[in-house]
Amino acid sequence: MPRDNLTPAEFDTSLVYFVGAGPGDPELLTIKGYKLLSQADVVIYAGSLVNPKLLEYCKSGANCVDSAGLHLEEILTLMVDGVRSNKLVVRLQTGDLSLYGSIREQGEELAKHGIGFRSVAGVSSFLGAASELGVEYTVPEVSQSLIITRMAGRTPTPELENLASFARHQTSMAIFLSVQGIENVVEQLLDGGYPKDTPAAVVYKATWPDCEKLTGTLETIAGQVEKAGIRKTALILVGRFLGEEYFYSKLYDAEFSHEYR
Repeated sequence: MPRDNLTPAEFDTSLVYFVGAGPGDPELLTIKGYKLLSQADVVIYAGSLVNPKLLEYCKSGANCVDSAGLHLEEILTLMVDGVRSNKLVVRLQTGDLSLYGSIREQGEELAKHGIGFRSVAGVSSFLGAASELGVEYTVPEVSQSLIITRMAGRTPTPELENLASFARHQTSMAIFLSVQGIENVVEQLLDGGYPKDTPAAVVYKATWPDCEKLTGTLETIAGQVEKAGIRKTALILVGRFLGEEYFYSKLYDAEFSHEYR
């Protein structure tokens, strides 16, 4: 998108803008996110996760800082100093901010300095993973629900949200931040009631040029992941939505009419 053809947007330099960078493909950044990046004076980005090609959208002279090696206080100082210097500050984070985005803690720290923030939605990696596989999580008469979760690790999960408990529903699941413990994930899912032949997939770096897609079952997927050497930046997808069973939606049935078509 040529920057010269953009109508300048009015953004409030008294705020910090948290922008969802999307799953990796720089063209999956929203138009609003693009406008913010193209006008930002300070961009603080998660360098270990965000595609660096997104920084090509930034204007010449923008201060782009990789936050991968910074702790919260250092990140906060960059944001506060930028706002107090009347600069447009963008905090660029992977995927969509509403999933494992840690924006609440950053926002509460900013509030202590009298600074507010706004969030700009992004495309989550669980959506990018489904697009890479060409599947939908909600297949008529197979699965109409999606559980988004993670395995307990350094960040614990509430007791009622363990994987075995969720597995009892046997619906579609997208499991974040857990591929390094794939054998443990599979064990908990089987304990919860998923059959061994339940379809499973692992998508590494969804929508990136080096994306890898592994498909199998709960019985085979851990071995495939180990063989591929995938240890991070991947989603585990589980459920019958990945299988061959499906039914046509009623939405476009010739005998079925309603207001949602």
